[in-house]
Amino acid sequence: MSPVESIAGIVSLAALCGFLNARYLRLPASIGLMAVALAGSAVLIGLETAGVIDVTTLRELVGSVDFADVLLHGLLGMLLFAGALHVDLTDLANHRWPIAGLALGGTLLSTGIVGVATWALLAALGHDIGIINGLMFGALISPTDPIAVLGILKSAKAPRVLAVQITGESLFNDGIGVVLFLIISAASTGAALSAGDVAILFLREVLGGAFFGVVVGAVAVQMMRRIDDYSVEVMITIAVVLAGYATAERLHISAPIAAVVAGLVVGNQGRRTAMSDTTREHIDMFWKLIDEILNAVLFLLLALEATKIRSWSSTAVASVSMIGIVLAARFISVAIPVTILRRRLAFPAHSIKILTWGGLRGGISVAMALSLPQGETRDILLALTYSVVAFTILVQGLTLKRVIRRLGPSTTADLTAPGETPQATRSLSVTAVSTTAVSTSATTGSAPDR
Repeated sequence: MSPVESIAGIVSLAALCGFLNARYLRLPASIGLMAVALAGSAVLIGLETAGVIDVTTLRELVGSVDFADVLLHGLLGMLLFAGALHVDLTDLANHRWPIAGLALGGTLLSTGIVGVATWALLAALGHDIGIINGLMFGALISPTDPIAVLGILKSAKAPRVLAVQITGESLFNDGIGVVLFLIISAASTGAALSAGDVAILFLREVLGGAFFGVVVGAVAVQMMRRIDDYSVEVMITIAVVLAGYATAERLHISAPIAAVVAGLVVGNQGRRTAMSDTTREHIDMFWKLIDEILNAVLFLLLALEATKIRSWSSTAVASVSMIGIVLAARFISVAIPVTILRRRLAFPAHSIKILTWGGLRGGISVAMALSLPQGETRDILLALTYSVVAFTILVQGLTLKRVIRRLGPSTTADLTAPGETPQATRSLSVTAVSTTAVSTSATTGSAPDR
């Protein structure tokens, strides 16, 4: 099967799943697409197991894609840039300590807890994948990706502060999770890394990627200031992602972090000083569509990849158990930083419960899982990823609004961080983008044009 045929087949199937959701299910785009794709794959697996059909063609379609190159070294940068493009830096700055605690401390805690638990559980069930592979799974499943959760939070009248914290956490723990995943992947190849080496590598990746992202984003903003042509400015943002990502990898710094920071610079500084209203509208719409298309393709690829997994029966217990383990790890990794920060900062009622149940997994976890090297261990970890992502999207995503209403958290809009000016009239404008996207605007008309 040629690359063009593979792309045509995957995009066509994604469009079909999107149509079925829009026409019949009418669920939020990310949840509905995931539901259709997973249901379709489950039906195919069942029919093949019963000997009714043969899905060899689908396996060939999935096998024709080099996930390591296409996802980790290509599409991932676009997903992260699209998510960062709509995040307000003022919100991030006002809630920097909760976001830092959840994104850094929470991701590290979750990676360790899930990694060790996965290794121990699978070893007890007769699948000794090794501690390194367990930690790799912990790194890929820990980043949250609440694509649809912000809309649910808004409609349920949850505190605005929680939406900001979930957005910031999701944005940065995606990048941190990818860095951890790549470091652990390097260790899995036999590279000798001491604790000091890992710390230095982590700092070089994160800080180097952040600095490079600022530089690339600033260059793009300066170029956009000197012209007023939305088609060229859209192309500049594409170049920032693709060329910037490739260059960061050449420099051996974190390309995902660079993509996030470049998106923040372009989305904030560029939006205020370099974009006309027409340019802003076209750039927002372009990257919103890119994000939705890429997430659709990723969810579909995970569902198609599931048809190749031969270890479903042997990993059924582990898959069900892993849902509970990931939820417990999420609760611990949220409870510890929030409990510590509560001594100085105000949090809405039931924050830990809502942040725990709102920790959906999605495109980023799927991308990293699909990039794992071929083998039995990959099949096992893919089955676990499939189960966890399906549960978080279909169960947590569809019940979060009900959970929030049942808990009845305070809807106070002016719960603010130190240094933030309370704005009771400020509302949350949600755009469903990759790892998620939030933009805020003042209903009083006194805020900057965003």
